[in-house]
Amino acid sequence: MWRDLAPIGRDAGSLGYRRYAWTEADADCRTWFKAQAESRGLAYELDRNGNQWAWLGDPKQGDAVVTGSHLDSVPDGGAFDGPLGVVSSFAALDELRSRGAEVTRPLAVVNFGDEEGARFGLACVGSRLTAGQLTIEAAHRLRDGDGVTLPQAMEAAGYDPYGIGPDPERLARIGAFVELHVEQGRALDLTGDPVGIASAIWPHGRWRFDFRGEANHAGTTRLVDRRDPMLTYAETVLAARREAELAGAVATFGKISVEPNGVNAIPSLVRGWLDSRAPDQESLDTVLAGIEKAARGYADRHGIDLDVVRESFTPVIDFEDALRDELGAILGAGAARPLPVLGTGAGHDAGILSGSIPTAMLFVRNPTGVSHSPAEYAAEDDCLAGVTALADVLEGLACR
Repeated sequence: MWRDLAPIGRDAGSLGYRRYAWTEADADCRTWFKAQAESRGLAYELDRNGNQWAWLGDPKQGDAVVTGSHLDSVPDGGAFDGPLGVVSSFAALDELRSRGAEVTRPLAVVNFGDEEGARFGLACVGSRLTAGQLTIEAAHRLRDGDGVTLPQAMEAAGYDPYGIGPDPERLARIGAFVELHVEQGRALDLTGDPVGIASAIWPHGRWRFDFRGEANHAGTTRLVDRRDPMLTYAETVLAARREAELAGAVATFGKISVEPNGVNAIPSLVRGWLDSRAPDQESLDTVLAGIEKAARGYADRHGIDLDVVRESFTPVIDFEDALRDELGAILGAGAARPLPVLGTGAGHDAGILSGSIPTAMLFVRNPTGVSHSPAEYAAEDDCLAGVTALADVLEGLACR
């Protein structure tokens, strides 16, 4: 499975992945998923929001156990973030069958669409729509960098953008969702464990900072006469680092747009996107307040107009104690010590769905801690340990 999936959407130059929602690479990933489902005799289903499902048993029975993740990527992302969870889910199902386990609850593997938000700027679109956390109107307003709207992109890919929306009936049939994911940090590497259990997802969000100045000639305009928004943007980036360090949080300006974007022109507009995450809401609020206060101070000093727009936000998510403890009991039975339980600053579909259904997560060790990069990595032995752990969990939950 890994070899078949690996070439899809891989850029020959960066060696990273560009699997963006509703593109050719995304379509190829979806074809791969459907083929995996059909080769195992699973009932394939595409829901109203473009999420893919592979069912063992009748979903109408209810109380289903679902596992899976996503197949899309960030720009030039790594191979493991998302796909490891989907591949491991199919492999765990194969392991269950090899054990002769008798499934007593419906079991499904899912591929949630547009988890990374690389194309339209909003993460977890497929799961947000399903859970009713993204309105149809707001979804239809989403545009990519070329001005293509989400409905246009879906139609071009052969999907109906006017059928999207909340799917409470589907969620009501799910008793538990367990997502396996490569760890996006080094906690497991430091403890020496190949697999861990998630405790919570930090509160996090994305904010757009629009710095508006005055375009002018780079060679003839005196420094004192300039209203250069790039200066204010640069100072704000440094302020974000300082505020994050003080609060024990993280803050990153990772995307920028400049107008008119000429080498010999002072910009009229610099638009920067901030991603910030913290262990708790109070810390995140402190970071954001500090960054915005600094940005407005710099803007006033340079004669720059500033608008700050919150584009997305997810509050702290504590995974359900009962399901998390059940995973711990299943995986800790006979073990020399319990699996580590760790928090994460990364968002996931499991976090979005946690407000609607019981969810949990397993992490597989990432020895470098690098993620959202071609250098993202997990050793084969650790990946296989993740498959075994997931199979044990599915057997404990769905084969009782």
